[in-house]
Amino acid sequence: MSMIAAFYGGKSILITGATGFLGKVLMEKLFRTSPDLKIIYILVRPKAGQTLQQRVFQILNSKLFEKVKEICPNVHEKIRPISADLNQHDFGISKEDLEELLSSTNIVFHCAATVRFDDHLRHAVQLNVTATQQLLSMASQMPKLEAFIHLSTAFSNCNLKHIDEVIYPCSVEPKKIIDSMEWLDDAIIDEITPKLIGDRPNTYTYTKALGEIVVQQEGANMNIAIIRPSIVGATWQEPFPGWVDNLNGPSGLIIATGKGFLRAIKATPMAIADLIPADTVVNLTLAAGWYTAVHRPKSTLIYHCTSGNLNPCNWLKMGLQVLATCEKVPFEKAFRRPKADFTTTRFTTHYWNAVSHRAPAIIYDIYLRLTGRKPRVMKLMNRLLRTISMLEYFINRSWEWSTHNTEMLMSMLSPEDQRMFNFDVRQLNWLEYIENYVLGVKKYLLKEDMAGVPEARQHLRRLRNIHYLFNIALFLIIWRLLIARWQMARNVWVFIVSFCSKFLSYFRASSTLKL
Repeated sequence: MSMIAAFYGGKSILITGATGFLGKVLMEKLFRTSPDLKIIYILVRPKAGQTLQQRVFQILNSKLFEKVKEICPNVHEKIRPISADLNQHDFGISKEDLEELLSSTNIVFHCAATVRFDDHLRHAVQLNVTATQQLLSMASQMPKLEAFIHLSTAFSNCNLKHIDEVIYPCSVEPKKIIDSMEWLDDAIIDEITPKLIGDRPNTYTYTKALGEIVVQQEGANMNIAIIRPSIVGATWQEPFPGWVDNLNGPSGLIIATGKGFLRAIKATPMAIADLIPADTVVNLTLAAGWYTAVHRPKSTLIYHCTSGNLNPCNWLKMGLQVLATCEKVPFEKAFRRPKADFTTTRFTTHYWNAVSHRAPAIIYDIYLRLTGRKPRVMKLMNRLLRTISMLEYFINRSWEWSTHNTEMLMSMLSPEDQRMFNFDVRQLNWLEYIENYVLGVKKYLLKEDMAGVPEARQHLRRLRNIHYLFNIALFLIIWRLLIARWQMARNVWVFIVSFCSKFLSYFRASSTLKL
């Protein structure tokens, strides 16, 4: 019998960010392993033309919940959506809903956050810091609360090379940052943002670090744990391999590879690609929730959910496997999704400048226009190049995360729990996982049929040929300019032509003698 599954039985659980990728996987796992749980409260932002119940049915109707509906047929009755907006004071929750939450909740999983790297500091502070502070204030009024689990990121302290399972201080107290965001105008915030984030690359990592400090300060009298996952990717095993439904992490990279938009990216091939499957993060999160509630550690424990220190995979290995799988099953619909944030394809240490990427896109847009279709590739290429610039910090560096608490937690689990809530990444086969990831992006994210593979391959070859032809033309033009301007280039060209001529003459003479 699983101790963790039994623990969540009969519990009332609050999940923020339940409509997001990780939140859905967390909710699915809870229902599948503990179908007798009492209720799951989810905070849902109101959406025009769609009721809260319609949002719930939309979530449950995805393939992710197929197994759950077999095990727990009345699952829709155990999800209680609550209208809430994390941008508002007290989340804009009604008095009746708030009273129910405060009186009933046993466990809180705080997954909600903005994960946009280029988000404005005011918005990032509101969602990642202020909302965390307000949720902790609510949690302090929950008499039945047993554990509060906060989802952070392993990159919250990415300005350090070695990162321990501790909370690191920031130069400015979170409360001062929160207060200043209320009265400073956008122009001043834009000016001070680089000074505040310091040697961190973006507002996301900075505000997640602030959020951890808030958890430490505001949750001193609660049973709290912090989970720090690295780059969250598709599911590894549960409920089935390769499930993914958003473009975060490597998913955009995979789409761009399958579509053939770019052929190169500036990266460090041997840098560790610290990818972690979504179901691994969820299993660790649920195990930490059980341990925090039952064993009540004296201080807030932080769990690193990373792969690089236990089962490393570098960007070169990952990129080649992504490319190999995408060559077999390219994507035919990718550039029809105007909101897609594409990233990259082939991994190398340097690439032609942005002109060599944009020009083939312009050529292909001309082709689309001539064939009566809407030109869209250039727009996606610009978005792709912006995304690459934001990713360069992470694909050119490696980090060392200590995992003492994570390994301790693993040792505390029974053999049954280690099997049912597996978060041991040492068992992960990277080549198999990445292949399932690519197939999952095609099936679950782009919703493409494998029957369209031949057509997609033809389209991929067409894009590749345009890319190669343009690079050849660019090389010849540059070389011609060099010959016209520098004597040394002319001498090299004469030498090459002379050598090739002599080689061909020798080859013809040898062939004549043999005859």
